[in-house]
Amino acid sequence: MACAVRRLRIRRALPIGCALAALWPSPAAASDLRLFTADTFELSGDVRLVAVDGEKSWLDGGFGKLRYGSDGDLKIHPRLGNSDLVWKPQFTWSLSATVVGSVQGGERMQAGLSQAYLSFRPLRSSSGASFSARAGLMWPPVSLEHEGAYWHVADSITPSAINSWIGEEVRPVAAEGTIGADLGPSKVRATAAVLAANDTSGTLLTFRGWALHDRTTLAFNGWPLPPLDGEIADIQAPFTHPLIDLHGGFAHRPGYYAKLAWALPIPVRIELFRYDNLARPTDMNPDLEWGWRTKFDNVGLVADLGGGAQLKAQALQGRTHMGYAMDGARWVDNRFRSAFALVTRPFGAFAVTGRVDAFDTRNSGGIVDEDYDETGWSAMIAGKREWKHLTGLVELLHVSSRRQDREDFGLAPRQNQTELEAEVRMRW
Repeated sequence: MACAVRRLRIRRALPIGCALAALWPSPAAASDLRLFTADTFELSGDVRLVAVDGEKSWLDGGFGKLRYGSDGDLKIHPRLGNSDLVWKPQFTWSLSATVVGSVQGGERMQAGLSQAYLSFRPLRSSSGASFSARAGLMWPPVSLEHEGAYWHVADSITPSAINSWIGEEVRPVAAEGTIGADLGPSKVRATAAVLAANDTSGTLLTFRGWALHDRTTLAFNGWPLPPLDGEIADIQAPFTHPLIDLHGGFAHRPGYYAKLAWALPIPVRIELFRYDNLARPTDMNPDLEWGWRTKFDNVGLVADLGGGAQLKAQALQGRTHMGYAMDGARWVDNRFRSAFALVTRPFGAFAVTGRVDAFDTRNSGGIVDEDYDETGWSAMIAGKREWKHLTGLVELLHVSSRRQDREDFGLAPRQNQTELEAEVRMRW
């Protein structure tokens, strides 16, 4: 009987032992250990020349939708864009890390930690099945426009309204796993994650509305809100920190996200994504930052059009709540949605990209009502030229939006902005 028990314990321990063996460096894998070699570091940065008109930028305390703003007249100025240092140490053949430090120039210059996570990626099985995992501070896999550890926009300078918002307010600490399989000529990947430290997501989207820019949230940094008026100014902080937990300590009330990606037999990929931070709308910290229960669904499509041309499209719809119930409604009840379509076409060493966006919000809360509603659209065209260590881009972007609460501060509800940017990106 004792022998049988010992054999059973050994059988149960084998899977755990195999999993630990995959992570633990062996003598044979000693050559895989790379911590501070030249190939574990990447450096990138950009400089820009910007011409912009329209209203003051939201980063400078205004209602403007772009990274840079004006006082109504056309302004031209050079700017430092984004600089990133990426460290990607390799511990074993299957275990690595990604750490990204960033400096973001312009209004409200900031520096800090952009991403920091561990990755586990064992060998793919002979049947075509695969598994990978990540854990740490990272962007969820939503954007079709960004690439690389530094999360730069691939085809232009400025991302869409959807992915601008992902970069600024949807920044959790998460533990994520992905399973992939080949189903004949199709490929399917399913991702699921638990997340924390994203309780205030939705604050900026409600009080400022949508925006288009390439600034992203850095750890422990926050964003300014536009001027607040009425009752809400007495109960809401004039700033927001997207990376924060408000309920009973870190990860006490975790949220989740899930994604399904399907690569069809034809050159088309479809992605479905669901996000819910499960924050409690009545949680509050001493600085008057509140919990915002924010959830959304996103659908994405990537299609090769032939001749190197590619179509990318995303549509996102969601809802966020904040505060106590008043007359049958939370203080804030904001339904938001946005969509874009983007086409990129190469012409030899050059590439041209065009994109159109549409976005809106609808508020029916007890305090924040239709005065905070927003409707808007944007159009962008960009050209790109790449060399070995340099990328040159020129982008023309126009955005038009209407918000009734602009009138409370002597502004016209409808505002238009046009921005012309020339950028040189350097990478080593």
